[in-house]
Amino acid sequence: MSKQLPRLEVCLSPALLHLYDTEGAVVVIIDVFRATSTIAAALYNNAKAVIPVASVDECIELGTSIENSITAGERNGQIVEGLQYGNSPSEYTKDFIGGRTLVLTTTNGTRLLHMVNGANVIITGSFLNLTAVCDFLKNSNTNVLLACAAWKDKFNLEDTLFAGAVVNKLKPYFDINCDSARAANSLFETMGDKKPIDLLKDSSHYRRLSAYGLEKDMEYCASIDLHPVVPILRGQELVINSSY
Repeated sequence: MSKQLPRLEVCLSPALLHLYDTEGAVVVIIDVFRATSTIAAALYNNAKAVIPVASVDECIELGTSIENSITAGERNGQIVEGLQYGNSPSEYTKDFIGGRTLVLTTTNGTRLLHMVNGANVIITGSFLNLTAVCDFLKNSNTNVLLACAAWKDKFNLEDTLFAGAVVNKLKPYFDINCDSARAANSLFETMGDKKPIDLLKDSSHYRRLSAYGLEKDMEYCASIDLHPVVPILRGQELVINSSY
């Protein structure tokens, strides 16, 4: 009798999260432009931890209570008044973030993370840590939900493309009976030999952030495997998964 494979599903929007069973699963939070890319960059560059929070007020409050911390985040692509820094992954170099705690709030990604209930493990994924995330999921031998942060609950291209890249790599190891996962994989396969940014330049979020001059940010976020770490939620903090 063949061994039953764990399931892999894709949730295309936080508005659909309640339709999925996350109990005991590994949930991957995906917010390519830019929260989960910034998290990967900060931890790869020796941040002590990243604390994702849903609200600006909580971000500011935590920043005053945690020694050697930085408050950062955005709403609608722009730095929020009262926070020290923005949500640009290229800002978080080793010289700047090393040994410090990043308290981060964003429009979509950090909100979604706090919506997940009952998961066994929560990690964050982006193109910057694509292979590391896939290896972690393959070794987990448990059900997986790829949860796209989307844009204010609306489907977006970049998070779905990343989910498709994960599905494409993990097809032999999971039971994929999920049309969202199949659609994400089909989207990824249309990319062919192109780079992710070639497809994403036509996305609404790319155009939205381009209005603020953030094209270099998005090219950075669409780069594959620059930061091979697996950010994993331990209590309220995202840290590097030491077993990877």
